Amino acid sequence: MSEISIHPLAAAYLIHGEEDLLRLEAIDKIRTGACEQQYSEREVVIIESGFDWSSLLASVQSVGLFADKKLLEIHLPSGKPGKEGAAILQQLAEHLPESTCLMLILPKLERTQIQSKWFASWVKVAQVYEAKAVSQTALPQWIKKRLAEEKLSIDNDALALFAEKVEGNLLAAKQEIDKIVLIHPAGHIVTLAEAQAAVANVARFDVFQLSAAWMSGNSERMVRLLDGLAAESNEPVLLLWVISEDIRTLLRLLAAQKQGKSLSELRQSLRLWGEKQTLAPLAAKRIGVKRLLGALQTCAHIDRQIKGVEEGDAWSEVKHLFLTLTA
Repeated sequence: MSEISIHPLAAAYLIHGEEDLLRLEAIDKIRTGACEQQYSEREVVIIESGFDWSSLLASVQSVGLFADKKLLEIHLPSGKPGKEGAAILQQLAEHLPESTCLMLILPKLERTQIQSKWFASWVKVAQVYEAKAVSQTALPQWIKKRLAEEKLSIDNDALALFAEKVEGNLLAAKQEIDKIVLIHPAGHIVTLAEAQAAVANVARFDVFQLSAAWMSGNSERMVRLLDGLAAESNEPVLLLWVISEDIRTLLRLLAAQKQGKSLSELRQSLRLWGEKQTLAPLAAKRIGVKRLLGALQTCAHIDRQIKGVEEGDAWSEVKHLFLTLTA
């Protein structure tokens, strides 16, 4: 957690992002720093629907009654403070209280929230940490680095297996690393056999990971993800919605490019974030309009199967559809 400095503790911290483990580690680091620096009072405020924002101001102003220094954690699970909350958050940032460390904890934010005045006011005065998701391509290096911090190494085959088993679940990856640390002494090189014995199959087969798999033409990973989803779900309703939206995005991308628009112009309107910025144009070019339109018709057919209007195995049809798109 080198991105966060706690010596001395800052007056304010802003923690946001989608990766739960990294967000929790950032919070724990700040709590540890507060404890070490005699912040003898800690208060947690969780802001939910119907929250009385005036009570937050009261919490800020209460410092000094029970302690010399206080850590005040403000958890906003929705990431949306509303009009009243936005005004108060902005007020807090513009008038930071003395002897209090404010920590504002948010989930992954939408573009409108990041561009808001209240968020900008916090960015000006707080240490900001974004808990970004670790992509599948970056996961092996993340695992390797975490093991190195514990003075352990891992051979390439073992690392590949480790990353595959914990795909999409960073918290499980940390738990498996902790397990390996307990088993092996410092300086040890983890082998494939040891990784197979130690690492559980804790992958979280996320439906949204499939977009990157089929757009990149990675049929092996795509089949593995599909099999995992099929084992967890009765009907591929969400999966069908995601792929339908992806196909429509590629069709809109091709149509806009035909009109002479650049990728930079289209990125926001088509929501091409992260890996999709690179993968979507390549997939659209590879598959083409005719095949994409045919895939949309197949999606409609699968939807009718799920609803019982037509006969057939929806999961088998879904797998066949994905295979045709990766070819």
